[in-house]
Amino acid sequence: MTPPQRQRRDPAPEPSPQPPQEGQVKNPERMYVVAGPDGERAELDLVTLIVARAADPPPSASPEQAALLRLCAAPLSVAELSAYLHLPFSAMGVLLTELLTAELVQARAPIVRQSRTDRSLLEAVMNGLQRL
Repeated sequence: MTPPQRQRRDPAPEPSPQPPQEGQVKNPERMYVVAGPDGERAELDLVTLIVARAADPPPSASPEQAALLRLCAAPLSVAELSAYLHLPFSAMGVLLTELLTAELVQARAPIVRQSRTDRSLLEAVMNGLQRL
C-alpha cells in the first residue's frame, strides 16, 4: 500500500498595494525607532549602574519604562534590570537610551573595590583573634 501523496497548493496572488486616497492616513513604515535622533545609542555595559532621577514615572512612559523606573529607585546594574524585567540586553539598551535621553535616569560607573585589603586591618583582626 502506498502512502497518500500531498498536493501543493499554489499561493494566492498578493493584491497590489493601492496608493492612499485623499483623506486616508497611510500606515507608518516603522512603528518604533531603535536609536536616538542621530542614530546613536548610550554606551552601556552589563555592570553600569542605573539610578532613577524621579520618584514616580511620568504618565507618558510605556509599561516597560515605568517598571524600569520603579526598580531604579536604588542603583541597579543593567544585568540586574535585564534579569528582573525578563528582557534581553539589547532591549534594555534601547529602553535605557530613551530614558537617558529624556533625563529620567542616570548612568554611573560601577563601584570598584580596592584590589588589596589594608594590611593593618588584617593584623588587627589576627591580634584580636589570638587574644580570644
